[in-house]
Amino acid sequence: MTTNTLDELTDQFINYLVVEKGLSRNTVAAYSKDLILYVESLRENGISDIADADMTLVLKHLIDLRDAGLGPRSRARHLVTLRGFYRFLVHEKILETNPAQVVDMPKAGRKLPDILKIEEVARLLEAPHASKPLGMRDAAMLELLYAAGLRVSELIKVGIANINLEACFVLVLGKGSKERVVPIGQVARKKIDAYLGSGRPVLLKGRPSPYLFVTRSAVPMTRQGFWKLLKQYALRAGISHKITPHTIRHSFATHLLERGADLRSVQVMLGHVDISTTQIYTHVAQERLKAVHTQYHPRG
Repeated sequence: MTTNTLDELTDQFINYLVVEKGLSRNTVAAYSKDLILYVESLRENGISDIADADMTLVLKHLIDLRDAGLGPRSRARHLVTLRGFYRFLVHEKILETNPAQVVDMPKAGRKLPDILKIEEVARLLEAPHASKPLGMRDAAMLELLYAAGLRVSELIKVGIANINLEACFVLVLGKGSKERVVPIGQVARKKIDAYLGSGRPVLLKGRPSPYLFVTRSAVPMTRQGFWKLLKQYALRAGISHKITPHTIRHSFATHLLERGADLRSVQVMLGHVDISTTQIYTHVAQERLKAVHTQYHPRG
């Protein structure tokens, strides 16, 4: 537990930049401005001791800056400031680790997809008419996409053998043929169960298929086919702005983080495997993931 206040630590860092690093007045002013915003964010989240600020709060701060209209370059500068601040605290033995170091740098020139509000997601997921086989399939697909934060390429590849409705898990084949197990909530379980019982058999008409989601021709759903369905249901749900399957995936992660889930569990569920930033997340137990999903997912 540290004994320095947040303001004292900020002053120590700024003094270090001036005296030891010899940075210009404008550069120091920019660092100071960034840190003031971060300290305000910590206090708004009930943090008074820097040791209690983890990666989740760093990421949440960057998300808040994005939502306030800051572009990728400005957010990247903020992250550089936070990395330098935490690096200083580690060097001074005030902290043992740098929680900002494992947060990805915002990419300039690549706009993040819009985030749907929870109520918009709810309208979207209820848009299919689930009284008919195709509607049952579409309802189950949309629900699973949001329940597990899947990529569209992962969604269409889910096989019958990959779903465990009793344990509420789905085995996902991600990028680079990496497998991961992701929990799903009770709402997704019920919709998939309804589709398996009354929708999928009608679509298959006795024809075999290892894939969970199939068309009337008993072939797997395609990426293009699902994109068209998503656009159709977004309009039916009254969502006027453009959304993509990745919008749902990003909403999944953001909603979990905003509701208090830890960043490690969310990154495991998303299947991020970059060795430099997420290797430490690959050993989280499945039961821990299921508990996090149940507690924090809006439809868990």
